[in-house]
Amino acid sequence: MAVLLFLKVKPATINDLDVLHEIERECFTIEALPKEQIARLLENPNTISLGAWILEEVAGFIIGSIEDLDETKAGHVYTLDIAVKHRRQGIGLRLLTELERIFTAKGVETCYLEVGVDNVAARELYRKQGYTEVDTLSDYYHKGGHGVRLVKRLKT
Repeated sequence: MAVLLFLKVKPATINDLDVLHEIERECFTIEALPKEQIARLLENPNTISLGAWILEEVAGFIIGSIEDLDETKAGHVYTLDIAVKHRRQGIGLRLLTELERIFTAKGVETCYLEVGVDNVAARELYRKQGYTEVDTLSDYYHKGGHGVRLVKRLKT
């Protein structure tokens, strides 16, 4: 994991939109968020957008938001994307950990996300990080593109 020595995690901005959208399309093809939606998330003051840079290249990114649920705050991970050539190097874990740290600092008690049932690598990453599958989401992404909702308690 020598690449992590050169990895820098910092806020992603609207200036990064084109490359983030390219990575999103590479990762999720037909389920990819539209460029306009990524732009809205990047510009929304209620979202947290982080990019992972290796030297001058964006290797991946994560976008999440803080939502009020009943009397508590919850973090929602919208997307976690790692460029194919940078996978299996710990970058996704680094981004997820940093987003959870920010959520916790802002008083978030639980974090949730959705993932495709066929995305075995992502489901395994989340399981190892303490996420529990709590709901099945039929046709969540598209007809036949089922998902699962996962939840993790951040504060004890």
